[in-house]
Amino acid sequence: MPRGRAPKAPDYAALPTEADNPRSELLDTLPALEVVKLMAEEEANAVKAVRARADVIAQGARLIADTLVKGGRLVYVGAGTSGRLGNLDAAECVPTFGIPPSLVEAVVAGGSRALVKSVEGAEDDTREAEQRMRRIAVGPQDVVCCIAASGVTPFVRAALEYAHSRRAATIFITCGRTVTYEDGSPIADVVIELATGPEVISGSTRLKAGTATKITLNALSTTAFVLLGKTYGGLMVDVRPTNAKLWARATRIVRRLTGLGEEEALALIKKAGGRAKVALVMHHAHVNAVRAKELLVLHRGSLRAIVGDLDVRAGD
Repeated sequence: MPRGRAPKAPDYAALPTEADNPRSELLDTLPALEVVKLMAEEEANAVKAVRARADVIAQGARLIADTLVKGGRLVYVGAGTSGRLGNLDAAECVPTFGIPPSLVEAVVAGGSRALVKSVEGAEDDTREAEQRMRRIAVGPQDVVCCIAASGVTPFVRAALEYAHSRRAATIFITCGRTVTYEDGSPIADVVIELATGPEVISGSTRLKAGTATKITLNALSTTAFVLLGKTYGGLMVDVRPTNAKLWARATRIVRRLTGLGEEEALALIKKAGGRAKVALVMHHAHVNAVRAKELLVLHRGSLRAIVGDLDVRAGD
């Protein structure tokens, strides 16, 4: 896609995320129960908006998986709520899928301070966006997922343009109307437009837009890592046990897929270096930890390719 074209100048008043919601015209006169009911009904529209774009979200997930399997990274970029949601997803991918922190990164306008409080003017700082992208050496091996509820956030758009200049693959998530260059061409390889409509509180995109964005990020990263063999059915077989809860979860998973008792399962996981998936290969392929890891590399991390179909109810 040729780059260097100017994006259309934003008309903030015309953005769907800034529009008034007719259902909340008398919001301040309603009793608490009615406010909660209205909120719940409106939030349900976020799920519908995501479902309507399932095909494009799946395309984005495949792009992420293809990038990661080739040794690239997923980089989320956002400001405000969008940035915090990207950071949250990046952080949660590490314990959930047993990946190194460097595989999924997040660039948030305003830096770490913006994760806990608003940093005034950060979303308008295009120079900072370019510097942050340069600092983490975004390149053609990466996929950059830019998130902007309005679709026009300067920090995010500048990061997107930098990603283009470095020939990185790109995904753009917005709850605004179709976002294109002046010549009508799409601004990213995958553009996910979530039609969430006006918020209960006009312009407060932490509400429906935030909900839809969170669901979309869940779907993108989870689907990508499922495609990469990070689960077995719905079991978190690549979980890295870093606390008591996760050790208990890893032990339950190994018990369910082997029929071993609790002490045996725990001992096997420890022999596998704390990796449930390695433990499962050791058990079913009758190999040691070193060979189990070799088999996983050979089969691109797919447990099912090595052990076949197991009864997930075993050991219950």
